[in-house]
Amino acid sequence: RLGFEPALATRNTLMATEKDRIAKAAITEIPEEGAILLDAGSTTARLAEHLPADRELTVVTNSITIATTLSTRPNITLMLVGGRLRGRTLALVDSWALQALRDTFVEVAFIATNGLSLERGLTTPDTAEAMVKQASINCARRTVLLADHTKVGNDHFARFAELSDIDTFITDDGIDKHVARDLAGAGP
Repeated sequence: RLGFEPALATRNTLMATEKDRIAKAAITEIPEEGAILLDAGSTTARLAEHLPADRELTVVTNSITIATTLSTRPNITLMLVGGRLRGRTLALVDSWALQALRDTFVEVAFIATNGLSLERGLTTPDTAEAMVKQASINCARRTVLLADHTKVGNDHFARFAELSDIDTFITDDGIDKHVARDLAGAGP
Protein backbone atom coordinates (compact mmCIF):
# COMPACT_ATOMS: atom_id res chain seq x y z
CA ARG A 1 0.00 0.00 0.00
CA LEU A 2 1.15 3.52 -0.67
CA GLY A 3 1.48 5.59 2.48
CA PHE A 4 1.24 9.30 3.03
CA GLU A 5 3.87 11.36 4.77
CA PRO A 6 2.97 12.73 8.20
CA ALA A 7 4.72 15.86 9.46
CA LEU A 8 7.89 15.47 11.53
CA ALA A 9 6.17 16.52 14.76
CA THR A 10 3.66 13.69 14.31
CA ARG A 11 6.33 11.12 13.43
CA ASN A 12 8.33 12.04 16.54
CA THR A 13 5.48 10.83 18.76
CA LEU A 14 4.90 7.52 16.97
CA MET A 15 6.81 4.44 18.18
CA ALA A 16 8.93 6.66 20.46
CA THR A 17 10.13 3.85 22.75
CA GLU A 18 11.09 1.68 19.79
CA LYS A 19 12.94 4.56 18.09
CA ASP A 20 14.96 5.19 21.24
CA ARG A 21 15.90 1.52 21.47
CA ILE A 22 16.88 1.43 17.79
CA ALA A 23 19.01 4.56 18.23
CA LYS A 24 20.78 3.11 21.26
CA ALA A 25 21.46 -0.13 19.37
CA ALA A 26 22.89 1.88 16.47
CA ILE A 27 25.62 3.33 18.69
CA THR A 28 27.60 0.10 18.16
CA GLU A 29 27.84 1.02 14.44
CA ILE A 30 29.45 4.42 15.10
CA PRO A 31 33.23 4.47 14.53
CA GLU A 32 35.58 5.63 17.28
CA GLU A 33 36.50 8.60 15.10
CA GLY A 34 35.91 9.82 11.59
CA ALA A 35 32.92 10.97 9.56
CA ILE A 36 29.36 9.72 9.65
CA LEU A 37 26.17 10.86 7.94
CA LEU A 38 22.83 11.19 9.70
CA ASP A 39 19.96 11.29 7.22
CA ALA A 40 16.84 13.32 8.01
CA GLY A 41 14.34 11.23 9.97
CA SER A 42 12.78 10.85 13.38
CA THR A 43 14.79 7.73 14.28
CA THR A 44 18.09 9.18 13.05
CA ALA A 45 17.29 12.29 15.12
CA ARG A 46 17.08 10.01 18.15
CA LEU A 47 20.53 8.66 17.27
CA ALA A 48 21.86 12.24 17.22
CA GLU A 49 20.61 12.67 20.80
CA HIS A 50 22.51 9.54 21.88
CA LEU A 51 25.83 10.13 20.08
CA PRO A 52 28.65 9.34 22.51
CA ALA A 53 30.32 12.42 23.98
CA ASP A 54 33.72 10.67 24.12
CA ARG A 55 34.15 10.38 20.33
CA GLU A 56 35.52 13.01 17.97
CA LEU A 57 33.23 12.82 14.96
CA THR A 58 32.44 14.77 11.85
CA VAL A 59 28.70 14.53 11.30
CA VAL A 60 27.19 15.31 7.91
CA THR A 61 23.43 15.90 7.88
CA ASN A 62 20.66 17.34 5.77
CA SER A 63 18.39 17.68 8.81
CA ILE A 64 17.76 20.98 10.58
CA THR A 65 16.53 19.01 13.61
CA ILE A 66 19.73 16.97 13.86
CA ALA A 67 21.89 20.04 13.26
CA THR A 68 20.15 21.85 16.12
CA THR A 69 20.63 18.87 18.43
CA LEU A 70 24.36 18.62 17.66
CA SER A 71 25.20 22.32 17.33
CA THR A 72 26.50 22.72 20.89
CA ARG A 73 28.41 19.45 21.13
CA PRO A 74 32.15 20.27 21.43
CA ASN A 75 33.29 16.83 20.13
CA ILE A 76 31.26 17.14 16.91
CA THR A 77 32.34 18.88 13.73
CA LEU A 78 28.99 19.53 12.13
CA MET A 79 28.68 19.71 8.34
CA LEU A 80 25.22 20.83 7.25
CA VAL A 81 24.26 19.93 3.70
CA GLY A 82 22.58 22.90 2.02
CA GLY A 83 19.53 23.04 -0.19
CA ARG A 84 15.82 23.78 -0.24
CA LEU A 85 14.16 23.22 3.13
CA ARG A 86 11.16 20.88 3.10
CA GLY A 87 8.86 22.17 5.83
CA ARG A 88 7.16 18.82 6.37
CA THR A 89 10.39 17.01 7.29
CA LEU A 90 12.85 19.86 7.99
CA ALA A 91 15.20 18.19 5.50
CA LEU A 92 17.42 20.02 3.03
CA VAL A 93 17.03 18.70 -0.52
CA ASP A 94 17.56 19.43 -4.22
CA SER A 95 20.67 20.23 -6.25
CA TRP A 96 22.71 22.03 -3.56
CA ALA A 97 22.39 19.01 -1.28
CA LEU A 98 23.21 16.60 -4.09
CA GLN A 99 26.33 18.57 -5.07
CA ALA A 100 27.63 18.57 -1.50
CA LEU A 101 27.06 14.84 -1.16
CA ARG A 102 28.83 14.10 -4.47
CA ASP A 103 32.00 15.55 -2.93
CA THR A 104 31.62 13.83 0.46
CA PHE A 105 32.84 10.49 1.82
CA VAL A 106 31.83 9.06 5.21
CA GLU A 107 32.50 5.80 7.01
CA VAL A 108 28.86 5.13 7.87
CA ALA A 109 25.58 6.60 6.64
CA PHE A 110 22.65 6.16 8.99
CA ILE A 111 19.56 6.23 6.77
CA ALA A 112 15.88 6.60 7.57
CA THR A 113 12.99 5.45 5.38
CA ASN A 114 9.24 5.83 5.19
CA GLY A 115 8.82 2.31 3.88
CA LEU A 116 10.64 -0.84 2.88
CA SER A 117 9.56 -4.04 1.23
CA LEU A 118 11.07 -7.00 -0.55
CA GLU A 119 9.39 -5.97 -3.79
CA ARG A 120 10.20 -2.24 -3.83
CA GLY A 121 13.21 -1.77 -1.55
CA LEU A 122 13.39 1.52 0.37
CA THR A 123 10.87 4.22 -0.47
CA THR A 124 9.76 7.69 0.54
CA PRO A 125 6.88 9.92 -0.61
CA ASP A 126 9.03 12.78 -1.96
CA THR A 127 11.31 12.51 -5.01
CA ALA A 128 13.68 15.26 -3.79
CA GLU A 129 14.23 13.45 -0.49
CA ALA A 130 14.67 10.17 -2.38
CA MET A 131 17.51 11.67 -4.43
CA VAL A 132 19.28 12.96 -1.30
CA LYS A 133 18.88 9.61 0.46
CA GLN A 134 20.32 7.82 -2.57
CA ALA A 135 23.27 10.25 -2.70
CA SER A 136 23.81 9.72 1.05
CA ILE A 137 24.06 5.96 0.54
CA ASN A 138 26.44 6.47 -2.38
CA CYS A 139 28.89 8.57 -0.32
CA ALA A 140 29.28 6.00 2.46
CA ARG A 141 31.54 3.03 2.97
CA ARG A 142 28.73 1.31 4.93
CA THR A 143 25.01 2.00 5.21
CA VAL A 144 22.90 1.35 8.30
CA LEU A 145 19.13 1.55 8.01
CA LEU A 146 17.24 2.64 11.14
CA ALA A 147 13.51 1.92 10.91
CA ASP A 148 10.84 0.61 13.25
CA HIS A 149 8.74 -2.39 12.22
CA THR A 150 5.77 -0.26 11.09
CA LYS A 151 7.78 0.81 8.02
CA VAL A 152 8.10 -2.79 6.81
CA GLY A 153 5.63 -3.66 4.06
CA ASN A 154 4.85 -0.02 3.24
CA ASP A 155 5.64 1.26 -0.23
CA HIS A 156 5.80 4.96 -1.07
CA PHE A 157 6.04 6.90 -4.30
CA ALA A 158 9.82 7.20 -4.77
CA ARG A 159 12.33 4.37 -4.45
CA PHE A 160 15.81 5.37 -3.33
CA ALA A 161 17.58 2.07 -2.61
CA GLU A 162 17.43 -1.67 -2.95
CA LEU A 163 17.70 -3.84 0.15
CA SER A 164 21.07 -5.02 -1.18
CA ASP A 165 22.36 -1.41 -0.79
CA ILE A 166 21.97 -1.73 2.99
CA ASP A 167 24.70 -3.33 5.08
CA THR A 168 22.87 -3.38 8.42
CA PHE A 169 19.20 -2.99 9.30
CA ILE A 170 18.39 -2.10 12.90
CA THR A 171 14.73 -2.41 13.86
CA ASP A 172 12.62 -3.32 16.88
CA ASP A 173 11.29 -6.68 17.98
CA GLY A 174 7.83 -5.98 16.55
CA ILE A 175 8.95 -7.24 13.15
CA ASP A 176 7.62 -10.63 12.08
CA LYS A 177 10.44 -13.21 12.30
CA HIS A 178 9.67 -14.65 8.84
CA VAL A 179 9.69 -11.18 7.27
CA ALA A 180 12.98 -10.39 9.06
CA ARG A 181 14.51 -13.57 7.61
CA ASP A 182 13.31 -12.68 4.11
CA LEU A 183 14.69 -9.14 4.41
CA ALA A 184 18.05 -10.44 5.62
CA GLY A 185 18.15 -12.80 2.65
CA ALA A 186 17.72 -9.82 0.32
CA GLY A 187 20.80 -7.95 1.48
CA PRO A 188 21.14 -6.47 4.96
